[in-house]
Amino acid sequence: MLTLESSCDETAAAIIDSDLNVLSSIVATQEELHAKFGGVVPEIAARAHLERVLPVIDEALRQANVTLQDLCSIGVVTQPGLVGSLLVGFTAAKTLAMVLDLPLVSVNHIEAHIYACRMAAGREVFPAIGLVVSGGHTNLYDCRAPLDFELLGATTDDAAGEAFDKVASMLGLPYPGGPSIQKIAEGGNPKAYAFPRSFAHESRLEFSFSGLKTAVLYQIQGQPPHRRDPATVTPQVIADVAASFQEAVVDVLILKCRQALQQRGRKTLCVGGGVAANSRFRAELQKLAARERVEVLTPPLSLCTDNAAMAAIGWEALKLGRTITLDSDVVPGLVR
Repeated sequence: MLTLESSCDETAAAIIDSDLNVLSSIVATQEELHAKFGGVVPEIAARAHLERVLPVIDEALRQANVTLQDLCSIGVVTQPGLVGSLLVGFTAAKTLAMVLDLPLVSVNHIEAHIYACRMAAGREVFPAIGLVVSGGHTNLYDCRAPLDFELLGATTDDAAGEAFDKVASMLGLPYPGGPSIQKIAEGGNPKAYAFPRSFAHESRLEFSFSGLKTAVLYQIQGQPPHRRDPATVTPQVIADVAASFQEAVVDVLILKCRQALQQRGRKTLCVGGGVAANSRFRAELQKLAARERVEVLTPPLSLCTDNAAMAAIGWEALKLGRTITLDSDVVPGLVR
């Protein structure tokens, strides 16, 4: 199966066999195009996908040592995401499916992030609680089966990954914010500032990071009308703010995962998405596993950020005969 992913700012293609072996996985990143804006610009992303989608497919085929005639099906991410970006990958997939007379399967980007844990484990992992935490999503699911997900809760405002990007910008750190904050936080005190943990004392499985971003802004710049002298924002202050911010995000993510596990009686937690690459978060997940006596699965770092290999979930749809027609469309947005 050839799988394609273009939901945001990564143009990706992979070749995956029916045993879920990844024969090739190619990702063309756009970080350098969006860095000066501090976030993804949809129009720039879509145009970059147009330039890169065919070379990425060619390279995936070459590295897997297969031809188009060797393919048995096409899997493509159709939701959720940026509409222009999604359409580029979907158009390429539909064209190949039509020309080669191959079945076409739709892949949900969020579900694929969780399925990356199944791929990494090399065995069945469902039912499980699933958390997708990235630049666009912070969603909790009850995953009864590979294609049977119930949304338990999501962020009411900003995604955790977006908060990392925005706070990094406030601190004058490079984009993307996640790796930048993680690095500088290593020299900071995570208890230096008592930043808010939204919904920490509530049972609802939702997230909010807008107030946390505001608290960081006030700590750096002062709360109007009282402005802070920029000279007092020393490198150590920046490190302490970064560490305290990171700790607040991780605390909330861990808390809501624990609540979801307890509420649904699950013994397995699957965590995917770019923020799942954060070393502090991964360390706390292992502590959660020990405390709650549950299994916590995270993908390798290469499968945390957007990629087409995780779209191997398309095999699950194909086995059930869930193919789509050429007149199907993408479903943009954030939560599906």
